[in-house]
Amino acid sequence: MIRELVIVSGKGGTGKTSITAAFASLAQNSVLCDADVDAADLHLLMAPTVRKKSDFMGGCLAEIRQEDCVECGRCIELCRFDAISADYVVDAIDCEGCGVCVDLCPEQAIDFPVQKCGEWFISDTRFGPMVHARLGIAEENSGKLVSLVRQEARKLAEARGHGLILTDGPPGIGCPVIASIGGATALAIIVEPTVSGMHDMQRVAELAVHFKVPGLVCVNKYDLNMDMTEKVEAFGRAHNMVVLGRIPFDPIFTKAMIEGKNVLEYAPDSPVAASIKEVWKKIITFPSMNAMGIKDFSAIIQ
Repeated sequence: MIRELVIVSGKGGTGKTSITAAFASLAQNSVLCDADVDAADLHLLMAPTVRKKSDFMGGCLAEIRQEDCVECGRCIELCRFDAISADYVVDAIDCEGCGVCVDLCPEQAIDFPVQKCGEWFISDTRFGPMVHARLGIAEENSGKLVSLVRQEARKLAEARGHGLILTDGPPGIGCPVIASIGGATALAIIVEPTVSGMHDMQRVAELAVHFKVPGLVCVNKYDLNMDMTEKVEAFGRAHNMVVLGRIPFDPIFTKAMIEGKNVLEYAPDSPVAASIKEVWKKIITFPSMNAMGIKDFSAIIQ
């Protein structure tokens, strides 16, 4: 059985990707998946060697066939985004791809071709295979690309016999996040000890409950605000969420990133490294992650 741990946060900048990279060095025999396709950055720490590159075909844009257009003005009248000029040319930047003009053109003179929105990759890293993607500038359909990346990661895990997928999820609670958590084994929610961090965690927790995915709470930079750290943990316990532990604030995270390493590689004997290892121990003994009922799930994934 393949388990998938999705590391999420209610906002960007909580340390989610840095912690995912650290988990990768502990899990060893896992498939890495960067589902934060709008701002993918796990590759900066993983230094992947690309083995396969594929185009991601996403949304559609309207294109008027001038030879068939009778200039009746219906498309200009219908377009809510003012994407069609007076000489019946569609502005690719303004077009939202809604398809109204395509469906209601009296002459059926508007094509609706699928566009290339980005690329996705299968790569090798020092911690195992990785599936990741790059969404084009100002392109949409990131939720669809997230689903594609997760599907490919699962196929790769099945083909190569990996027992775990580590997914670096997108921040927030929008469409990309929804696409990243459906069907996951568990969510590790990385929280900052601030008022906004608490609010963001609550929103992610509600999303996890809706999709019936167990939520696990980890407080990063906990020592910046001990009172708020305790409130975050109290909220987690009150809502039947496992509190994984606390990770202190430490500039070595930044120093490790500059070196292109995760914090366990950069400072394996540091307090930060020790706290991350303790968090990982709780994750691998969580019941749904340890579905085979063995005492130490690490025996499968290492």
